[in-house]
Amino acid sequence: VQLQASGGGLVQTGGSLRLSCAASGRTLSNYHMAWFRQAPGKEREFVAAITYKGGSTFYEESLKGRFTTSRDNAKNTGYLQMNSLKPEDTAVYHCAARPVSATGWAPTSESDYSYWGQGTQVTVSS
Repeated sequence: VQLQASGGGLVQTGGSLRLSCAASGRTLSNYHMAWFRQAPGKEREFVAAITYKGGSTFYEESLKGRFTTSRDNAKNTGYLQMNSLKPEDTAVYHCAARPVSATGWAPTSESDYSYWGQGTQVTVSS
């Protein structure tokens, strides 16, 4: 599956953005999905994940209440809604996918995802 993240941009503190992750090549409903981010000079970190049917979601604890992940399998697209954005949310955001057929999924583990999108830049100005 190929993933294409989009929707990033420049936003002021307190603003909102919705990122999209469009899949092609395979049916997205066969994959769990996740979002990670990497700020300049820092390691990539987990943001959110969602099961293949969207029945369960997982979040980095500090982002709960501000970020929401969802998916529309009919559109082969996943989403990350980001509200009340802060300058520390500035990063490149990547979407990732893991086949449902693979066992032992750890949603927050970067190494558990086989497929990655190229990333979209989110910049939050103060």
